[in-house]
Amino acid sequence: MIAYIEGKLVEIDPTYIIIDTGGIGYHVNISLLTFGQIKNLTQARIFTHFHVKEDAQTLYGFFDQDEKKRFQQLISISGVGPSTGLMILSSLSSQELHSAIVNSDVKTISSVKGIGQKTAQRIILELKDKMSKEELESNVPILSLKKEQSIKSEALAALTTLGISKSVAEKTLDKILKSSEEDIGLEDLIKLALKRP
Repeated sequence: MIAYIEGKLVEIDPTYIIIDTGGIGYHVNISLLTFGQIKNLTQARIFTHFHVKEDAQTLYGFFDQDEKKRFQQLISISGVGPSTGLMILSSLSSQELHSAIVNSDVKTISSVKGIGQKTAQRIILELKDKMSKEELESNVPILSLKKEQSIKSEALAALTTLGISKSVAEKTLDKILKSSEEDIGLEDLIKLALKRP
């Protein structure tokens, strides 16, 4: 229905953006991959997927057609909804996901929070042939923030938006930040938190 939205990025968060086009601000849910590619932009063209349920109409946005296609492939699988699709694309880069599916790597896919072995096997079974024929390119720049508290609060907001309880997210983030020897970027911190059991 809505193929893409082009306009001014009014607000950019690791899990959503507000994009102004023609005086209308659209709230669009995004993955960390898209966030990494648009975080320094003021204008963008975002490819969208419009998802309609009984109780909600939601826009999901992607920096490129490739990621949108990957998302649509994921949500075409029984048991994988839009939130789960975004969670997968936030935890694994397109290349990692592609490699895991082509190599039948159940462990990597099931390392994503909320993905069990059966769902991981279903994803592999249904997408392996399609992905075997495709080439993927992915460049995810790393965001580095100077203050640990600032990065922690942003990561916490992103994780709770993705459906993880605040207390669990806080404990996980504290563990990662304590064990991390070097400065960790926001995207990496969220990815690590999503992969923690």
